[in-house]
Amino acid sequence: MATFLYQVGRLAFRRRWYVALVWAAVLAAVGLGALKSSGATDEGFSMPGIESQKAFDLMEQRFPGATGDGATARVVFVAPSGEKVTATENKRAIGKAVADLADGTQVASAVDPFRAKAVSKDGTTAYAAVTYKVAVDDLTDASRAQLERAIHTAQDSGLTVEAGGSAMDDGGGPGGAAEVIGVAIAAVVLLVTFGSLAAAGLPLLTAVIGVGVSMATILTLSEALGLSTTTGTLAMMLGLAVGIDYALFVVSRYREERAEGRVPQEAVGRAVGTAGSAVVFAGLTVVIALAGLTVVGIPMLTKMGLAAAGAVVVAVLIALTLVPAFLGFWPNAVLRRRARRSGRVEENTGNNRGTRWARFVLRHPLPVLLLGVVGLGALAMPMTDLRLGMPGDEAKSASTTERRAYDALAKAFGPGFNGPLTVVVDAKGDADPKGAAGTVAKEIGHTEGVVSVSPARFNEAGDTAVFQVVPSTAPTAEKTKGLVTAIRGERPGIESETGATFEVTGTTALNIDISDKVQGALIPYLVVVVGLAIVLLLVVFRSLLVPLKAALGFLLSVLASLGVVVLVFQQGHAAGLLGVEQTGPIMSLMPIFLVGIVFGLAMDYEVFLVSRMREAYVHGERPGQAITSGFRHSARVVVAAALIMIAVFAGFVGETDSMIKMIGFGLASAVLFDAFVVRMAIVPAVLALLGERAWWLPKWLDRLLPNVDVEGEALSRRPEADLEPAGTPAREVART
Repeated sequence: MATFLYQVGRLAFRRRWYVALVWAAVLAAVGLGALKSSGATDEGFSMPGIESQKAFDLMEQRFPGATGDGATARVVFVAPSGEKVTATENKRAIGKAVADLADGTQVASAVDPFRAKAVSKDGTTAYAAVTYKVAVDDLTDASRAQLERAIHTAQDSGLTVEAGGSAMDDGGGPGGAAEVIGVAIAAVVLLVTFGSLAAAGLPLLTAVIGVGVSMATILTLSEALGLSTTTGTLAMMLGLAVGIDYALFVVSRYREERAEGRVPQEAVGRAVGTAGSAVVFAGLTVVIALAGLTVVGIPMLTKMGLAAAGAVVVAVLIALTLVPAFLGFWPNAVLRRRARRSGRVEENTGNNRGTRWARFVLRHPLPVLLLGVVGLGALAMPMTDLRLGMPGDEAKSASTTERRAYDALAKAFGPGFNGPLTVVVDAKGDADPKGAAGTVAKEIGHTEGVVSVSPARFNEAGDTAVFQVVPSTAPTAEKTKGLVTAIRGERPGIESETGATFEVTGTTALNIDISDKVQGALIPYLVVVVGLAIVLLLVVFRSLLVPLKAALGFLLSVLASLGVVVLVFQQGHAAGLLGVEQTGPIMSLMPIFLVGIVFGLAMDYEVFLVSRMREAYVHGERPGQAITSGFRHSARVVVAAALIMIAVFAGFVGETDSMIKMIGFGLASAVLFDAFVVRMAIVPAVLALLGERAWWLPKWLDRLLPNVDVEGEALSRRPEADLEPAGTPAREVART
C-alpha cells in the first residue's frame, strides 16, 4: 500500500497539470449535469415494515387521492380576554379570515370552524383547517404571503391569531450561517497550526472542490436514482469535514518530510505513501459506518448514507491526487513563514506539547485511564433514561407562531388534540362493514386514555373506514405510547368479534413506531459497523488489542455524548444556556446519526495517531518511545482536526430549530470526548500499560492477514538519494 501510494504521490507531483485539469474536467462535467438535471424531489418519508406505514399504504390504496401530500395549515383564533369567538364581531372577523384564506390559486379548501364544530367548549378558541393542492416545497411566495395577510387582518380585529402546520415551514434548517462560521473557524485553526496562509488554505480549497464534485454528482443522479432534497445534507457536512481532515494529514506529513531535508517530489511521495495510507483506511472506516446505515431499514437513511459514503471516497481521492498536485505547484508556500523568509528548510525540534503530554501519560498511565473512563462513564449515566421521539411544534421556540398555536390548541382542546391517532378499519369481505367499523370505534372509545373518537369516514367501496382518536395526553408523552400499544393489543379480540381488522397510524403513531424500529436497529447496526471496522483495523495495525481498544473507546465517547444530550435536551439541565425552551424526547434518528458520523471521525483520529506509533514501533523504537513519537508528529494535527470539527458542529447549536440544535450539540460533544479524552488520554494510557503486548498478533493470524504496510516500512528501506544536506536553502530544494 505505502509503495503504491508513494508512486501515486510522485506521479501526481510530476504530472500536476494533468491532475489539475482532470479534476477541473470532472467538476465541469458533473456541474453541467447538475444544471441540466430537473433536480432532486421529495419522495416523502417512508419506513417499510411498521404498522403506521402499512396503514398509510392501505389508505392510499382504498382512498385514492385522499392521502395526498398537499401542504396544510391550521389557523387558531383566540378571543380577547373575557370574550368568546362566537360573539358577533369576532365571528364576523373569523368568517372574513376564512374567506381570505380560501381565496388563493393553490388552496384546495379552508374550513369554517363554526360549520366544522371546531370551537372549544368554553367558546374562547376556534381553528380553521386549510388544505393546499400542492406539496410544501411547491408553495409559492404569493400563497405564503396570502396566508400571512389573512392572519394579520384577523389580528387587526383584536383576535389573537396563530398558525401551525406544514405550510408554515419555510424550509427551516440552517441557512448557511453555521457552515460559514465553521469554515471561518477552521481557517483560523489551520492558520495557527501551520503558520502559513497557503498551508491553511490548501485543505479548505481541496475540501470545497471535493464537496462541489460530490454535490453536483448527487444532483445529476437525483432523478435517475430517486434521491430526495435531503439526501445531500449528510454528504455535504461529512464531505467538508473529512476533506479538510485528509488534506490536513497529507500536508502536515509533507512539511515533516521537508523538515527532514527531502526535496519536494520525494517529500510528497513519502507523505502520500504514509499519511495517505492512513487516509485510505480512515476513509474506509467512514464508508463502512455510512454504508452500514442500510441495516436500519429506512430508505431515506440508506440513500443519505450511500451518498455521504460517495462524498468520502471523493475526499480520499482528492487527498491522494489533487493535494500532491497543488503541492507541486507551490512546494514552498506551505512551509512556515520563518522557513520561507530565511530560505532554509525548518528542522524538527523533537520536543513539543504533544511530546510532553505523552511523557506525562507514560508516567501516570493508570490514573489517566481511570479518570478518563470514570468521567465518560459518569456522563453516560443519563443515557439510561433515554426516550426517543420526534419533537414537533411543542419543541420550537415560544417566539414562533407554530409553538403559540400548539399551546393555544392544547389549552383549549386538551394536550392530546395536537397529536390525534388515525385508525384505519379494513372491513373488506365483512357482511356489515359499517357495523364492524362502529364496533371498532366503540371499543377503542372505551379504552382508558381516549378523550374522543370522530365519526367514521368510508371510502367509495364502503369496505374501509377511517376515524380519529384523540388521546388525553400530549403526543410525546409516555402515556400516549402506552395508549397506542393498548389499542393495538385489543385487535385480536375485536377482529374475532367483528371479522374486521384495523391499524393505527397518524403522525403520533408513526413517530412511536419509528422510535421503536430505530431502537431495535441500533444494536445490529453497532455490531455490523464496529465488527467490520475491527477487522479493518486488525489489518492496518496487525494487532488484536489495538482494534478492540479503539472500538471500546468509541463506544465510551458515543454513550457519553448521548448522556449529555439527554441531560440537556430531555432533563433540562443547563438547557437555558443553549436556548432550549422546551425539553422532551430525543429525536429518534439521533443515536443512528451520532454513531455513524462520530464513528467515522473517531476512526480518522485513531488511524492517524496510532499509525504513527505503529510506524515508530516497526522502525525499531520501544513501545513507550513509539507512543511519544506518535504524539510528537500527530498530536497537533489531530487536535487541529478535532477543533475544526467541533467548530463546524457547534455552529449549529445557535440555530433556532431544536432538532438541528440537538444534532449540533451531540456531534460537537462526541468529537470533544473522543478526540481529547479517548484518543489523546485513554489510548496512550492503555498502550503504555500494555507495552509490547499492545502489538501482539498470533503467528497463524499474522500469516493470514495481508501486509498492507500502512506504516511505510518499505519506504524506509529506499536509498536517500533525494535527501539534501541540512540547511539547504528552500529555494534550491524546490528547484530539484
